[in-house]
Amino acid sequence: MAEALATITPVAGLGMITIRADLDRAGDALAEAAGLAIPDATGTVTDGSRTLAWMSPDELLLILPASDLSAALSDLTQALTGEHGLVADVSDARAVFDVTGPHAADVIAKLAPVDAAALPSGVLRRTRMAQTAAAFWRMDGGFRVIGFRSTADYLSLILTNAAMPGSQLAPR
Repeated sequence: MAEALATITPVAGLGMITIRADLDRAGDALAEAAGLAIPDATGTVTDGSRTLAWMSPDELLLILPASDLSAALSDLTQALTGEHGLVADVSDARAVFDVTGPHAADVIAKLAPVDAAALPSGVLRRTRMAQTAAAFWRMDGGFRVIGFRSTADYLSLILTNAAMPGSQLAPR
């Protein structure tokens, strides 16, 4: 029997914080509070346990262990003192999946209009996966995918279906 193209694993235990601010004005203070450099446009910066992702010209997403969430919210809020900005816990509004394995890029390519095989490390893509909004980036052994919690069951289903055994894409 053929093996699945990739393993689809729900990821629990993460906290996520949306940060909205003028990054030119508040970027240095936010970087210090987050413990990570501000990523370039469409980029991610990670230290292993934390990832800071560029979501738009005035928006970042900090992904970190749930145990660090409270302190990070406080630090980021303090970093924006005197600035127009927003720091919001969006952990419960997001679902996270890891897509890993030798053909993980094929799974992503089936669902999103992106050449996932050519996606460099440290680059984030915000797009649609089939009929739902998602963001993803390359990680060791595959990709991390974030979607809305309200579509988590659908996202899990389409990722699992795209990884079905025997469904490889044609060689390029």
